[in-house]
Amino acid sequence: MEFLKANLDFGVMGLLGFMSFLMIAFVIERLLYFARVDLASFDDAEDLDLALTRHLTAIATIGANAPYVGLLGTVLGILIAFYDIGQSGAIETTTMMIGLALALKATALGLVVAIPALIFYNALLRRTEVLKARWRKGRRS
Repeated sequence: MEFLKANLDFGVMGLLGFMSFLMIAFVIERLLYFARVDLASFDDAEDLDLALTRHLTAIATIGANAPYVGLLGTVLGILIAFYDIGQSGAIETTTMMIGLALALKATALGLVVAIPALIFYNALLRRTEVLKARWRKGRRS
């Protein structure tokens, strides 16, 4: 329990930080790709779709799972807080509230990662739809 207590914040924050780093890297890569993609070079709609949607699944997965990572950190933090209360044999409200408040920061951080990821995912998905529509229009001309 002491190992978990000492490393919980580093583990949860580290994982959420890594997830946000990946998300930002994928978003930047997609934005750069969309800015320079040559739609005329694609002959097949499936190839175009594969090229445009690359890494979007990873962004969506990060957005969908970051709250769960934060929730796991919160649950483990609450578990530690109750364990400490049980070990001390006395319930001090200030100690309990500090433990619970620190546990809830993991959920907040999970949401801080998830909300932008889902916003970027939806924006990039819309951009892929626009590019595919332009490709279809160019094929008809």
